Amino acid sequence: MRRGGDARRDGNEGRDENERRGDSGGGVAAPNGGRLRRLLGAGVRFTSLRLRLVLVFGLVALTAAVSASGIAYWLNREAVLTRTQDNTLDDFKEQLASPDRTVPPGPTREDLARTARAMSRSGQHYDVVLVDRDAKGRTVTGSSSPGSFSLGDVPATLREAVARKQRITATNKASSHLYWQRVDVKGTPYLIAGAEVGDGGPTGYLRKSLSSEADDLESLAWSLGIATTLALLVAALLAQAAATTVLKPVHRLGIAAKRLGEGKLSTRLRVSGTDELAELSRTFNDAAAALERRVADMSAREEASRRFVADMSHELRTPLTAITAVTEVLEEEIDTLDPMIEPAVRLVVSETRRLNTLVENLMEVTRFDAGTARLVCDDVDIADQITACIDARAWLDAVELDAERGIMARVDPRRLDVILANLIGNALKHGGSPVRVSVRVEGPSLVIRVRDHGPGIPEDVLPHVFDRFYKASASRPRSEGSGLGLSIAQANAHIHGGGITAANSPEGGAVFTLRLPLDGGEAGPEDGTGDGGPPDGADTDGADTDTGTGTGAESRSGAAGAGHEADDDGGAGGEGGGGRAAGR
Repeated sequence: MRRGGDARRDGNEGRDENERRGDSGGGVAAPNGGRLRRLLGAGVRFTSLRLRLVLVFGLVALTAAVSASGIAYWLNREAVLTRTQDNTLDDFKEQLASPDRTVPPGPTREDLARTARAMSRSGQHYDVVLVDRDAKGRTVTGSSSPGSFSLGDVPATLREAVARKQRITATNKASSHLYWQRVDVKGTPYLIAGAEVGDGGPTGYLRKSLSSEADDLESLAWSLGIATTLALLVAALLAQAAATTVLKPVHRLGIAAKRLGEGKLSTRLRVSGTDELAELSRTFNDAAAALERRVADMSAREEASRRFVADMSHELRTPLTAITAVTEVLEEEIDTLDPMIEPAVRLVVSETRRLNTLVENLMEVTRFDAGTARLVCDDVDIADQITACIDARAWLDAVELDAERGIMARVDPRRLDVILANLIGNALKHGGSPVRVSVRVEGPSLVIRVRDHGPGIPEDVLPHVFDRFYKASASRPRSEGSGLGLSIAQANAHIHGGGITAANSPEGGAVFTLRLPLDGGEAGPEDGTGDGGPPDGADTDGADTDTGTGTGAESRSGAAGAGHEADDDGGAGGEGGGGRAAGR
């Protein structure tokens, strides 16, 4: 057998092939991320930005630590196994080449066993099996440890590689070479190698346990795992600190935005530094300042408009009082006037009353806008209240009342009369009779529904029926109402802590639903009436709208008679008629 580089070279070639076939390792695998993969695979959703930052930071740190630990483990594993393997193979080659390890031709089992025991007593502590043919040509084996290592423990692939003869060439000076591979037997790693002893001599195999190296590698893996865990904990603490540093300005920004949404327009953020968060704080402060200026400007304009309407209403009221007195005298003397001027006198009387109603309604609106509208509540029988409302306006024949007597609610009778006059008058004028008024108690609420039998309200008009001065079509002329009736009715409902909704009935016609608390719940002064509606007031004073004429609401169609336009002349909705409302 030859010594030197050829054997090592071919041994390395054998290593490449046989490691692929039989190396099952023997060390401990580096820490893996199985648990983390399961966690991420579970699809867990994290809503906290702080938690997500910590997790991302920790994941990056864990990836880096595991990668570094894995590389360190792999390098150390290769170094330990390669060093042990090289030392063992070098010693085995020396044993094979030593003249003291030769055996006589046609050796017996005892000859081979004796030589194998001598070879195994080297400093590397491995078992040896020698294989040869005796004088009769039979295959005999001799083992240094017959009970633990025999020819059957050598992988067949390794035996085939050792037995294969190589062609002698200029680069290959020997017909046989040393081959090896690492195997795992019952959880214990071993290095097994084989070569022919000299030309035509016995074939020798060694088996060396790598358990001590595996123990060292396991200790290394535990150390790297502990180091990785500590690194992950440190990374989590650093991530928590970093997240706190980053999120503190964001938290302050959230608090400031909430205060801004609550109407505290003077809210500002303290700006420090020149980073992106500082720029965000400056942008927020600029936006808050601009919003404060615009709101202040709009408030000033709204207040000026409110004062103008209030002042105008009061200024008009004094001359209107005199004009109204004169028109009443003219109306009383109309039968004595020239028939040619009678229509003109009637027109003046009608328009004076309409103008007087408009002024009264404008004054009522200014009370809601200023928050000075008050409630004077009393316990009221709702059926009697509705009957009185329709009786005072001579609507008994045109209205069907479905209300049980004895339904009591704490309301402001005057304001409830205004609401009912608007809704019923609106239905009579533009919805068509008969108008059905039903009263129900639903939980803690009083529910009054006013349904007509008209064409209903167009869908595009429904959101605006409670807006002030809203008309479904701008091309239509203004009706005789002021356009404030439904808006005032909604405001009166809000001041009670309730509201009015408008909808179309599946059977046809429009349905207005009034909901009020039975116990006289009172809305705060900050409650509004919706888009275009007046804000509602609170407290206990009465307003001075004339409940005899009342305020109604006018519904008029934008197309084919459908739709509703806010109006206020409840008395004009249906005059004449006597009789009695249908009640239960």
